[in-house]
Amino acid sequence: MEVELDPAQISNLKEFVDHLSSTMHSSVPGSQVLWYDSVTIDGKLNWQDQLNESNKPFFDICDGIFVNYTWKEDYPRISAAVAGDRKFDVYMGIDVFGRNTYGGGQWNANVALDVIRKNDVSAAIFAPGWVYETKQPPDFETAQNSWWGLVEKSWGILRNFSGPLPLYTNFDQGRGYHISVDGNSVSDATWCNISCQGFQPLLELADPTNSIQVTIDLKEASFSGGGNITFKGSLEKQTYFERKILQGEFLLGEDPIHFIYSVKCNGNSSLGLKLVFTSNNDEKNYVLLTSGEVNDLSSKFNKVITTREHKGFSHGWVINESAIAMNEYTLNEIHAVCYRSNSSLSDCTDCTVASPSDYYALLGHVTIKNSDYKSDFPVSSSWLVDGKYIKWTSGSNGSKTLNIKISWTLKDGKNYLSLKYNIYLVKLSKQAGGNPGTTLELVKEYLGVAQVNCFYVSDLEVPSDTSSLKFIIQVCSVDGTIQALDESPYYQLEVEGP
Repeated sequence: MEVELDPAQISNLKEFVDHLSSTMHSSVPGSQVLWYDSVTIDGKLNWQDQLNESNKPFFDICDGIFVNYTWKEDYPRISAAVAGDRKFDVYMGIDVFGRNTYGGGQWNANVALDVIRKNDVSAAIFAPGWVYETKQPPDFETAQNSWWGLVEKSWGILRNFSGPLPLYTNFDQGRGYHISVDGNSVSDATWCNISCQGFQPLLELADPTNSIQVTIDLKEASFSGGGNITFKGSLEKQTYFERKILQGEFLLGEDPIHFIYSVKCNGNSSLGLKLVFTSNNDEKNYVLLTSGEVNDLSSKFNKVITTREHKGFSHGWVINESAIAMNEYTLNEIHAVCYRSNSSLSDCTDCTVASPSDYYALLGHVTIKNSDYKSDFPVSSSWLVDGKYIKWTSGSNGSKTLNIKISWTLKDGKNYLSLKYNIYLVKLSKQAGGNPGTTLELVKEYLGVAQVNCFYVSDLEVPSDTSSLKFIIQVCSVDGTIQALDESPYYQLEVEGP
């Protein structure tokens, strides 16, 4: 709300804010409604730059306040005093573009963050897209990591996962230059879809003195989506390099938990996972998950577990799987461990290694789940799939274009907890006659991904020899597993005649 109001409308506005907050809480548990510091209790458009008697009545009936950016150095302390035991619900604004914001924003945004943290209130960072919009040098990836590095250094932020298992991440940033599904490349087009973003790893700013550089390199291969963690540099035999990538709090019970992760390596470069467990009396226990022998490194860990390898995936990806039982221990950290395997370079079928010390490996995804967790995909026949807003447009040489909205829901009305849905298209030709027996041999064209139970297709080109279109909805479970395409629900549409 950033307009002047007739004072007589303030009671209505307060009623609306109160109703909006209570309705959001009941409809979407965990949701928040924040009041922006602009309209005062007497209806004036007058930014206070702090929490005070002019805006506190709105603060009192919602989840917090987003304080305007032009505050002075002592305003966070004053606002904290006014908020009392709700001081963390006060979000002091910072305009990254630096428009009259405390500290100047931009590369000095940490100046404001330091003051906010010192006074024990929260921060609202406005327009961090400044890095991209102003084309900060030397390139977006480096500048983006550097700017958020200022936030991390000032605030001490660590991305800590404490939610229930399963935990799945493919390190996707919601943008990229290609898309993969289970190691298979399904698209080489540049894309951006922030809804696809996965849980991000803990990667510190690159230190040029490190023998191995650790980055998310969107131009390297991906196992799932468009992300990865890339490890590239040099590493001598009988040495290893490690980097913490995930942090969390997973209390283990009597049953084991399962770890699944995908790796792609060149030469005798190898990649494992180091698990850091803590007992009730703060005793540390270090476990290494590895696909091969690490005789030279075994003394560095309390336990070394050899994973089961699943090969045969496209582009050299290997799935590693293992389980571990650590009753009453808490899993706190996961580190990637780079080392040399004992295999010969001559055993490698996908090598671009220039020298024996060159190291290259990709981590495609990580899944952690309880032993009793199963995806249990609903069978295809349990879905009701429908097409709406169908529009055909005639093109040249008998071709057509199609617009359609495809939606799907379970017939029993229940919700299936999915991560996403991959959408594929099969064009059945008139020669095939729409024979179901030939469907699986035909080309399955990847159309896109949906996070909700519908997908819009716009301006789809349909050749003249196409008799029908089969839209396949591939269900992806929250642990990263995907339903087989020939077992997935679908919607089949006959091509409209002349």
